[in-house]
Amino acid sequence: MPDMDFITKIPKTDLHVHLDGSMRLSTLIELAKKDKIELPDYTEDGLRKKVFKPKYNSLVEYLKGFNYTTLVMQSRSNIERIAYELAKDNIAEGVRYIEVRFAPQLHTAAKMTSEEALRSVAKGLKKAADEHNNSKVVKTGEDIKFYFGIIACAMRSFNENMSPYYRRLLSALSHAPKDEAFAAASMELARTVVRLVNEEHLPIVGFDLAGQEEGYPAEDHKKAYQFVHKHFIRKTVHAGEAYGPESIFQAITDCHANRIGHGTFLFATDMIKDKSIKDRKKYVEDLSTYIASERIGVEVCLTSNLQTNPAIKTISDHPVKEMIKRGLSVSICTDNRLVSNTTVSKELKLLSDNFKLTKQEFRNIIIAGFKGAFFPGNYNDKRTFVRNAVKKYNKLTEEVFK
Repeated sequence: MPDMDFITKIPKTDLHVHLDGSMRLSTLIELAKKDKIELPDYTEDGLRKKVFKPKYNSLVEYLKGFNYTTLVMQSRSNIERIAYELAKDNIAEGVRYIEVRFAPQLHTAAKMTSEEALRSVAKGLKKAADEHNNSKVVKTGEDIKFYFGIIACAMRSFNENMSPYYRRLLSALSHAPKDEAFAAASMELARTVVRLVNEEHLPIVGFDLAGQEEGYPAEDHKKAYQFVHKHFIRKTVHAGEAYGPESIFQAITDCHANRIGHGTFLFATDMIKDKSIKDRKKYVEDLSTYIASERIGVEVCLTSNLQTNPAIKTISDHPVKEMIKRGLSVSICTDNRLVSNTTVSKELKLLSDNFKLTKQEFRNIIIAGFKGAFFPGNYNDKRTFVRNAVKKYNKLTEEVFK
């Protein structure tokens, strides 16, 4: 069983980490004071007790923290700093590739547009990457480079209180059904992403759909996903986090998903609601086999799932072992470093402590993160990066387990 020292040293990835859920708590306090934003407490201990708790009683309580983090993410300088610090924290614990996701349309206050938010996040991440990649340990070959990508999140649903952008859009489309407004927002974001990638070469590597699954189907955003698909942008979808296998099926068939965010209820036959599906067991078998054979990655977030899904009462209830058993391409992610009070290393330790994995299975999960990355460079560059990560992992394994 790998110990924390080994897990910290090995090269790792985080393919599912939300910027607004992963800032430093000290930074939240500092920026709130600077911007005169009211917090329930202005000490780290106080906020840990009142907002960012070790355990949450409900998803509503879990999401409460985002009401405060998003408030300090309404200027370019703030969001750049938060992105920079997130990359630095990951580099410090041996993470060598991250895909930072956020919904830029949530950060469209008077001081910032969606485009400016995306540029600012890229600037902060690049600053941290440059510092590491120009360091002595990288130049001498003792360490490998750090890379990053940005994933732009569309929202399955929203209301006028979530941002000035959503307020304006809902007002302009007040005559239309709400789902048309949701689709319009995702389509506008898709066009923004493609434009920034093609014209400014911004490292936006993926398009995501987040928010409440039940009642807000992914198929409402089909046109946006089709648009980014036609422009070679990779796709991931929050699916199977709080809804059943049908949500995952829809993510793959309607949204061309290359990866699935969470996928927690992939095997939950009892959650299938489509009455035309007569053989539920076969449906799940076929779906999981397809995901495995097509190497559609599953971004597993253990601590977050424990905190937000009442059905997962203990870590042993999590289906990650079944995913591994069936040959799915599983990567271990944090989801929200601040809100879930976790790191990539903590998540991997939680996995290794509670599931009997072989050395090869553990290694496969680490490498799956690199192979499943929506890498911002070309294929040959990605292959070189993956090989360097594997080489470093193997060397550390030899040193520790000799």
